Amino acid sequence: MTTRIERIEFPGSRGAILAARLDVPAGEPAAYALFAHCFTCSKDSLAASRISAALAERGIAVLRFDFTGLGGSGGDFASTDFSSNVEDLLAAAAFLRATRRAPRLVIGHSLGGAAVLAAAGRIPETAAVATINAPADPTHVCHLFGDAVAAIERDGQAEVKLAGRSFRIRREFLDDIARQRLDDAVASMRKPLLIFHGPKDEIVGIENAAQIFAKARHPKSFVSLDTADHLLTRREDAAYVAGVLAAWATRYVGNAELAAETAAEIPPAARSSSQSHDPPRG
Repeated sequence: MTTRIERIEFPGSRGAILAARLDVPAGEPAAYALFAHCFTCSKDSLAASRISAALAERGIAVLRFDFTGLGGSGGDFASTDFSSNVEDLLAAAAFLRATRRAPRLVIGHSLGGAAVLAAAGRIPETAAVATINAPADPTHVCHLFGDAVAAIERDGQAEVKLAGRSFRIRREFLDDIARQRLDDAVASMRKPLLIFHGPKDEIVGIENAAQIFAKARHPKSFVSLDTADHLLTRREDAAYVAGVLAAWATRYVGNAELAAETAAEIPPAARSSSQSHDPPRG
């Protein structure tokens, strides 16, 4: 199936212009999806680009964008926080609603997964939600800052090295994530949820998946990513996520023919895992 990528821009929550890519399938999309990338990553991360492309091949158009101050988007990253990420997601949903169709599926990777859980209940058209290696509490990201947390709290801001790049983190960011109540958002979301998580994830432990699963209401499912790393850097891991996700999502976004086609592409073990309701254990 031939797909294409459209370059898109739209205004974000803080007024900056956000850079985006829309992975579009051949023919009319079965549904539109939103993809939220991991903390300090971009829409062009391996996980975001590969999963979006694979979903487009299966008939689901995916909008992936850079949060304010990251990648090709405008704005100052230091002035953003978790709440602004959530608002950027809502702005992306509004853009799709106005120009194509509202997203029926929302997907988030790592801290982007936490943002999706916080935003999904505020996107009424969303019929299904998926997280990949997501923390159960946004404050989990603080462990990445190490000793800089004390400096941020003392001086109001500090430079933090993440994945070889320097980012300025302000006290307002710490204050904002401390105010979040993600458990309440998950419990009240009332949308089908699929949780992907790697038991060997060294950045966000598997216990986070267990906590999200426990708080969510049915229908909810968990899929183990076996040996995958946190960023899904191996192509086969991204392909596995996309295949299972497409088969699962079509049950809710509506396309019986596509559901049959995608289910046929997934190994039997994966199909049974995607419908498992057994909670993960830390």
